[in-house]
Amino acid sequence: MDVAQVVGTTVRRLRSSAGISLADLAEACGIGKTTLHGIEQGQGNPTLSTLWALATALHVPLGELLEPRAAPVEVVRAVDERPVVTGDAVTARLLHRIGARGTVEVYDLDIADANQVSDAHLDGVEECLVLVDGRVTTGPADAPVELGPGDSVRFGGNRPHVYRGHGGENRAVLLMCYPET
Repeated sequence: MDVAQVVGTTVRRLRSSAGISLADLAEACGIGKTTLHGIEQGQGNPTLSTLWALATALHVPLGELLEPRAAPVEVVRAVDERPVVTGDAVTARLLHRIGARGTVEVYDLDIADANQVSDAHLDGVEECLVLVDGRVTTGPADAPVELGPGDSVRFGGNRPHVYRGHGGENRAVLLMCYPET
């Protein structure tokens, strides 16, 4: 399913579940009713500004409009086609959506050529690792994945997981998402 179809289906679902009419949502976003109808039909090509306006009016994060909910362990390869939106100066490629109400910590990792098993964290903790350079194996201990530069993985940290570098320099960015307590 292409981005326009995902956006259209999601906007229509969110608008209906919130009990908002097409006319009211169009007015709240500052776009025409016909334009909104086209977007909901998957026929539109909304700009980044329009998507932000829709997300704001529907009280959801931008990523909610771009991609359906992800699987429990989601691997994105650098070459995978992903939703992309373009503005005047920024092109954004959605890698992962992480439902977070709480705290997000961002770490710069150097992963050595060794094996580390991390114990399970609290329920609701998610980890998202984006490999910048090198090659690593990471993820749930019972189903780790190998990543190359530009690849990423998202998984629940509430079960044992591994980190293992494969020679050389292995650099990554890790997001640790903790639920509200």
